[in-house]
Amino acid sequence: MRRTILATCGVLLVGAAAAVAWTAAGRDREYRRLIAEGETALAADQSGPAIEAFSGAIALKPESMLGYLKRGETYRTAGDLKAALRDLRQASDLDPGATRPLEQAGDVQRALGRFDRAAERYAAYVVLDDRSPQVLYKLALARYQNDQPTTAIPPLQRALALNDRFAEGYYLLGLCLEADNRARDALTALERAVRLAPALAPARESLARVYRRLGRRDDAIEQLEALAALEPSRPERRLALARAYADADRTDLAITTLSRAAERFPDAVVIYAMLGEVWLHVAEARSDRVALGKAVEALRAAVLRGGSTSRELALYGRAQLRAGDLAGGLRSLREASTMLPVDPDTFRHLAMAEARSDTRRARDALVRYSVLASPSAETSREIARQIGAWSMSLRDPATAATWLARAVDPVRPDPALLGDLAEAELGSGRTDAARETVERGLAVAPGNDRLLRLRVRLRTS
Repeated sequence: MRRTILATCGVLLVGAAAAVAWTAAGRDREYRRLIAEGETALAADQSGPAIEAFSGAIALKPESMLGYLKRGETYRTAGDLKAALRDLRQASDLDPGATRPLEQAGDVQRALGRFDRAAERYAAYVVLDDRSPQVLYKLALARYQNDQPTTAIPPLQRALALNDRFAEGYYLLGLCLEADNRARDALTALERAVRLAPALAPARESLARVYRRLGRRDDAIEQLEALAALEPSRPERRLALARAYADADRTDLAITTLSRAAERFPDAVVIYAMLGEVWLHVAEARSDRVALGKAVEALRAAVLRGGSTSRELALYGRAQLRAGDLAGGLRSLREASTMLPVDPDTFRHLAMAEARSDTRRARDALVRYSVLASPSAETSREIARQIGAWSMSLRDPATAATWLARAVDPVRPDPALLGDLAEAELGSGRTDAARETVERGLAVAPGNDRLLRLRVRLRTS
């Protein structure tokens, strides 16, 4: 009897185990089916059914990393980055040794603009596996985007040691080295990138910039010529090339480039504006009336076509003034001075134009130029002297004294300027300051008649 009971229990246990095994096997089969179904839907660009299938797989086996990884990748594809990040974090928690969830989470963090967190995910990947050039590149890119170019250099060097044909890696290395003020090392990296991938336009653009920084103007132009040839449908490439020609005093090439660009892109206002600027430069440098006429024509076209900036309006105003159209020039410069962003030079040219008819407006414009611009010390003194002179003509000696004091060269003071300053100080009631200024001037020029007369006036006042 006892044996019969034991046998019966054994049979029941075997049956139960078989049932459990059968159930587990069925669950595994259903899990694999749902994963495959999700992958098929994802391949067909059907994110909704894919998410549904992967969610079913997760419900069957919540302890498995794969379902969360697949659903996270699908959410990312569908653009739901926060949901993607949630699932990818869960996948990493379930399998801390898996690298793919770390890389995907880094990609999502970078897409969200969280470059520091993206770098942390990629760095965690590299701790597990430092043999992936692509992930090392992503780590460097996240650090560069997080304004840490110096720390981006080591992983890039590791990536390039693993794959020395990695053009994008050399390009990013060049950017990091340039940001780290290592221009010559950056040049080597960028040249390598361009040799590996001649059509990599951003690398050529950066290479041209570094060439300019190192004073290699012709080499920079060569890169800009290549860019214009590589991307003929982008007018900004023609503009950059024309600007480089103009800066190198190759004016004829600049004009030819811009004229052809205007033919190809007739609606691009900026091309006409730059063409007018180059012609205006020629007209001012050579007193060339023909060039001036072409400048006025091109700049007028830019303004009439609409969308012109403050700088372009100011250029047009300058051309109008040089051509003798004072009213038109003033109108253009005044309008340019009200548009943001405004080029500080606009106020300088406006001041010179206003001085012909309205000293107060001229002074105010030059004051604004002085505040906005960063001229050299010598130019600043010249501007201050002009503002002081205009202030005296406006019977504003207090303002004149302030600006004339700024105009005095502390090393080699001009006796005539010191005389102007003393007059302004005296006129504003600052007698003691005027006496001090006179004595300072006489120490430089003891026989100066004007200063001597001012000394007498101050003694009798």
